[in-house]
Amino acid sequence: MAYQRLAYLAVFALAACGEAGDKPAELEQSALEFQSQLLERLIDAKPGDVIDIPEGVYAFDRSLTLTVDGVTIRGAGMDRTVLSFKNQIAGAEGLLVTASDFTIEDIAIEDTVGDALKVNEGNNIVIRNVRTEWTNGPDTKNGAYGIYPVQTTNVLLEGNIAIGASDAGIYVGQSKNVIVRNNRAEYNVAGIEIENTVDADVYGNIATNNTGGILVFNMPALQQAGYGVRVYDNDVFENNTKNFGHPGTPVASVPAGSGVVINSHDAVEIFNNKVANNKTANVIISSLFSTGYSGSSMSETFDPYPEGVYIYGNAFEGGGDAPDGNDLKLLKVAKFGLNGSFPDILWDGYQDKNKQVDGALPVGLRICVDNIDAEVLNVDGPNKYKDPRVEKAPFECALERLKPVELG
Repeated sequence: MAYQRLAYLAVFALAACGEAGDKPAELEQSALEFQSQLLERLIDAKPGDVIDIPEGVYAFDRSLTLTVDGVTIRGAGMDRTVLSFKNQIAGAEGLLVTASDFTIEDIAIEDTVGDALKVNEGNNIVIRNVRTEWTNGPDTKNGAYGIYPVQTTNVLLEGNIAIGASDAGIYVGQSKNVIVRNNRAEYNVAGIEIENTVDADVYGNIATNNTGGILVFNMPALQQAGYGVRVYDNDVFENNTKNFGHPGTPVASVPAGSGVVINSHDAVEIFNNKVANNKTANVIISSLFSTGYSGSSMSETFDPYPEGVYIYGNAFEGGGDAPDGNDLKLLKVAKFGLNGSFPDILWDGYQDKNKQVDGALPVGLRICVDNIDAEVLNVDGPNKYKDPRVEKAPFECALERLKPVELG
């Protein structure tokens, strides 16, 4: 359309003119006209509409919102169509979608004040080949989430790139029936995070240079508990970026150098992944008691213990040689020496004694490891870390495999 082409030329001309004070007024007006007209198209959209945004870098100073079901937003490619919110002065997100049957693809969203792309309470959501990025690199002032579907059902996230989020680059929360595949997450606090979600498959992804690579969390005070997450065929390596999350948020407790982290989540499979050179540990399994979020934040119905966790067939390499935090550093030196390293799997040692039978959990609730020579370090959290020990025999068991996720 004519106005889109006009904005495309205008924004590139704006970039060539240098600082804001050097930009011709008519070019600034052209860019604002594109923003205004795109906002209008989103408001006036009808089911079945495809909103095409051609190649170009488009500047916005306020959030975009879509509330109409059955709409597709399509760019010319994640490195060719860029929505820039570097000068955003209004709104909490870049694009907020409260609609179902929504697809967004081949586009980039950069430098938003808050979350880059949030989809709230929708069904049948496809987010494909979308890049979200804060171009200044890791910074606590960056927006919390890159790609952020929450309270959604039947969700496909594929081929996306997320960079620089101060919470999670790719996050799916309180959702059902989710596939997260073939994405790349880099320089976020959490690369990929699945939180309080039922039935999710996370595979074919690359998570590197984050604080934590792939997180599977259950947190209290949310509308549903998560269950049934498979993490497989991913490449999770060198997630050693210093934690730059906001103090008081769940991810702020994640130590730098964490590969795959399971916290308080039930029925999780980790298999066929390549997990390497994460300096605290390649895999961490913890309860809520190890995160600083117990106490008043935990309701009577919330289960803080990770149960039914099955780890098998992964390729582990390196890692555990330079853990984050003084307590872990002292533990590493005391237990394994200056030049030693933690085993591939760290477990905080918390179990629900009320569910034990003859001093042990039923097999279906146990943590089972069938991973060649992988060992588990039980850090003995319940006894204030008095007796940390490497164990293998207590984890020699197998669990029933979870079923693949099928999108409705």
